[in-house]
Amino acid sequence: MKTKHGTAEETRIAHEIVSVLPEGSVTRVCGDDRETVRFRVNGGEMKLRSIVLRRDSLHRLDSDPARAIKIEYLQREILESATHRAEFRYPPVSALAKKTPRSIRLRAAALAVAAVLVR
Repeated sequence: MKTKHGTAEETRIAHEIVSVLPEGSVTRVCGDDRETVRFRVNGGEMKLRSIVLRRDSLHRLDSDPARAIKIEYLQREILESATHRAEFRYPPVSALAKKTPRSIRLRAAALAVAAVLVR
């Protein structure tokens, strides 16, 4: 179970990461999902509409010795993706897929193919 201090640190790091976007364009979104910190982006010229940061990744980032460098990298990545992506996720979905067991990924793929064939 996470302590309040850990959750506060994760939220502070998340705010630090999204602080590179224009002021007033980012709003924290509260949802049912306790595993992520979500932000809504409202910018006229930006295509980016949402930012999703996983709490466990933020927690690891908090204790990382290279934290400042990684936060700067994430800020740069958000700025680069703001004009051509609708959603920014950290870590990317592909990184999360690598962590799931192969049997679960194969089962999900089989179900997806079956759903297409049933149509």
